[in-house]
Amino acid sequence: MSVSPTGIASTANKDSYPHPPQGMGRLALGAIGVVFGDIGTSPLYAFRETFANPHHPLPLDNAHILGVISLIFWSMMIVVSVKYVAIIMRADNKGEGGSLALLALVSGQTKTRRWTRGIILLGVFATALFYGDSMITPAVTVLSAVEGLAVAAPAFGGFVLPIAITILIVLFKIQRSGTERVGLFFGPVMLVYFTVIAVLGVMSFVQTPEVLQALSPHHAVRFFFIDPLRGFLALGSVVLAVTGAEALYADMGHFGRRPIGLSWLVFVLPALMLNYMGQGALLFREGAAALESPFYMLAPEGLQLPLVILATAAAVIASQAVITGAFSVTQQAIQLGFMPRLRIEHTSAATAGQIYIPLINWMLMVMVILLVLFFRSSSNLTSAYGIAVTGAMLIDTCLLGVALTRLWKWPLYAALPLLGLFFLVDGAYFLANLTKVPSGGWVPLLIGFIIFTFLTTWSTGRKLMIQRLREGTMPIHIFIDSAAGAASRVSGTAIFMTSSPEGVPHALLHNLKHNKVLHERIILLTVKIMSQPYWAEGDRAKLDDLGHGFHRLVLRFGFMEEADVPAALKRVEMEGGAFKMMDTSFFLSRQTLLAAERPGMSMWREKLFSWMLRNAESAMEFFRLPTNRVVELGSQVEI
Repeated sequence: MSVSPTGIASTANKDSYPHPPQGMGRLALGAIGVVFGDIGTSPLYAFRETFANPHHPLPLDNAHILGVISLIFWSMMIVVSVKYVAIIMRADNKGEGGSLALLALVSGQTKTRRWTRGIILLGVFATALFYGDSMITPAVTVLSAVEGLAVAAPAFGGFVLPIAITILIVLFKIQRSGTERVGLFFGPVMLVYFTVIAVLGVMSFVQTPEVLQALSPHHAVRFFFIDPLRGFLALGSVVLAVTGAEALYADMGHFGRRPIGLSWLVFVLPALMLNYMGQGALLFREGAAALESPFYMLAPEGLQLPLVILATAAAVIASQAVITGAFSVTQQAIQLGFMPRLRIEHTSAATAGQIYIPLINWMLMVMVILLVLFFRSSSNLTSAYGIAVTGAMLIDTCLLGVALTRLWKWPLYAALPLLGLFFLVDGAYFLANLTKVPSGGWVPLLIGFIIFTFLTTWSTGRKLMIQRLREGTMPIHIFIDSAAGAASRVSGTAIFMTSSPEGVPHALLHNLKHNKVLHERIILLTVKIMSQPYWAEGDRAKLDDLGHGFHRLVLRFGFMEEADVPAALKRVEMEGGAFKMMDTSFFLSRQTLLAAERPGMSMWREKLFSWMLRNAESAMEFFRLPTNRVVELGSQVEI
């Protein structure tokens, strides 16, 4: 494999990222359909769980209802509007967002290796937590939407689980066909959904207008003064109202910062708050009678079933966004060297970002269905929901601190108060969610730690393996001087892929040892994945003539790009003419690992890394090499 083991390069590039040539309105509509699906479906369960959670039930009085609505509103303002929309989305990596993009952006700004390693581990753990979130989100959103059947049509209440599982299976099965066509309907469907929930909220709170008082922050503060313990515990459910906020940052590369911010402030935020205030007003009037499902009980009885259908469509869209986000994060992790090569299929000829990763898709499907069967209700699932999200949000704040102080050079008197506010809010939510660990919160944490182990084992193992391969490597100029005149030369071009731009590739040594010949033109090719999402085409290739027909070529790709080596070679101009695939042979080295008692990793991690290496996709497929022009030569490596 020719990807840098750490994947964190610090090369600058002035070229901007490729943005779709669409107007602001169309981008904002697309953002409503894709970005806000997760946070948009939170009204299905967030407000209900804050009061109905068996571990910390709240009295249904005015003080608690106003306090919860106030907490939800100001959480949205601080966490979503200020932290993500106003500040953290400015920390874009050539237009791309997300924990890994932010990690790649800030990791080069730290001055010490100790801090750099800590920041990288934080970013990797945030990525691992995202996978836990991507398993729970489809389960809780689809299940909570389908549970509306028990309200709209009680006779079908016993079919909630089978219907939810069927919807989830169909959702994962259609991933292979891509979401380009389905995606065209996402925006309009979510536009209708947000409009409907806003109208239902208005219809409710106009009957009880005093709920508007909740917009004042003093109700949130008063809530903690009158009931501090339950106020703190309730934060574990209140935070469900802002789950999905990280999606604004992660999907920034698809729509841009301004369209996402515009659609949030002008449309999505008002629609959500109108619905939450409507649910609060309903509880004011009907009390515990409405607590079973205040979201669905906002609708008149005859419209509850259509609302179930609309909410289920919104839940499917929210799940779709999380699944495609998992594909995108996996691609970034592979390119940045934290995950072995996996088969990636492109589902759109026009849009490079639309991909499908079979292994990730089926693993997510199995885990989502197991979660549904294990927890059996959205109320039980919310006990597991939130801890992964709040953990990722807290890590984003840590990375933001580096961006503010190291990248943007903010003075401490300006950065510290802002970071203090974010750490206070994120830390409170995270600590409140830790109380959920015994009742289900252990699930995303366990998933996160398992995935974190896989990611760090792969990164460390690749680094150790490359170090072992470099040990005793012959300098290239000595090899050229000794081999150029001694070996027979044959016509054609031989490309030897190597992860290091120094020394002699093992495949070249093995080829000369066994076949006794050298091609007339030999290319030592290294593919580097950079810390930027896209790399300028004109600066992609760096070619050095080493003499005697030997050349060293470095191809650079951004971590959001497909490393299509043959396509890049067609654009390389060099002495001897352009590359002709029928006259070119690619030589790859396939390593067999031998676990040994050497410093580096513990034995169980060495065996885990060896298993991951054996099951990784071949470099031939990953780099899109022509199958009939590839020769693989094996070697054994002790780590």
